[in-house]
Amino acid sequence: MSDNASSMKSQSFFIGTSPIAQALRRLVATISNSNATVMITGESGTGKELLARSLHEQSDRAGGAFVPINCSAIPKELLESELFGHRKGSFTGAVADRIGRFELAHGGTIFLDEIGDMSLDMQVKLLRVLQERVIDPVGSTRQIPIDVRVIAATHRDLEAEIQAGRFREDLYYRLNVLPVVTPPLRERPEDIAELLRFYAEHYKLPKGPAVRFSPDFLEALVNYPWPGNVRELCNLMDRFSTLYPGQILDLRAIPANLLPKGLVPIQAEMLLRSGPVVQTQEMTPPPEVLAEMNGAQASDAWMTDQPEPQDNEIESIIMLAQGMPHLPPEGLSLKDRLAEIERNIIEQALERSQGNVSRTAKLLNLQRTTLIEKINKYELRTA
Repeated sequence: MSDNASSMKSQSFFIGTSPIAQALRRLVATISNSNATVMITGESGTGKELLARSLHEQSDRAGGAFVPINCSAIPKELLESELFGHRKGSFTGAVADRIGRFELAHGGTIFLDEIGDMSLDMQVKLLRVLQERVIDPVGSTRQIPIDVRVIAATHRDLEAEIQAGRFREDLYYRLNVLPVVTPPLRERPEDIAELLRFYAEHYKLPKGPAVRFSPDFLEALVNYPWPGNVRELCNLMDRFSTLYPGQILDLRAIPANLLPKGLVPIQAEMLLRSGPVVQTQEMTPPPEVLAEMNGAQASDAWMTDQPEPQDNEIESIIMLAQGMPHLPPEGLSLKDRLAEIERNIIEQALERSQGNVSRTAKLLNLQRTTLIEKINKYELRTA
């Protein structure tokens, strides 16, 4: 990712007018110029690296390097060399000197992501570096002083990891000088629409407008719980901007396999309630993309010059809900397809409710007894 792209994405963490977004902006402004170590905690995908990068960009160290490293992505036997460097011949495969991440970050900021996955022996070495501000490259006889600000992050509960003997308590207190929590996106729904607009602009084609959403689709996205948080939202906008550049997106017209799993029941409900989308403009991926998605030649049924369906409306609804572009030549059993859709929706609602029948019935607006009958009919599992 280029420096400009990284900077733009880091700005996105503070987008929004929610109390949470405003509080984070104030906190970053307050602690950005401190040299104290920062510990960022939060769910996966909540933007911990974006926050760390923002802290760096707003600090007096912005002229230096921002050096991220994912501690869980590097084998533990190589992590010491990655962090502190090594000298030629210090171990098999060390054919040249290597500068470690701490040295590369001299004068700037090092971001230690997923610090909770670091092995205990590496935790001891990191603790010494934080205390003495010197590093020992592997195979070197000379210590190297470093001037870096350390920002660490994890999705784990480090206090629980300490109790389990997997994380050193002394290192925890050395890192947790300035604690910051990145909230999940579901706790700041009032910021979602603005984030969608931001990433639509970010991913739009060089020439042409950004994608937009119909009111119903936007409402569904705002109410969606976003289990993948900002990362999921970002990826979804990248997908839509690639497949539907410059278009106004209607939830009913998006193939189900391109939607987050939690939006598929909402789409099916909209289709059953209001019927197929009235296409007032083109809303289709390129033909070659459709062919790949459907495993067949792209159907003309997606094109704007096709007449709006008039007959067999229920059948059209079913096919749209399943992401099918046209009726198979051999036909289908409408009754079986309806049952298949119903089973799929109930199954997803049970999963979202963790198998709780009462909550599932509420999600589907069904009587509890009716839902139990359907669960038994389809032999679905409950809690």
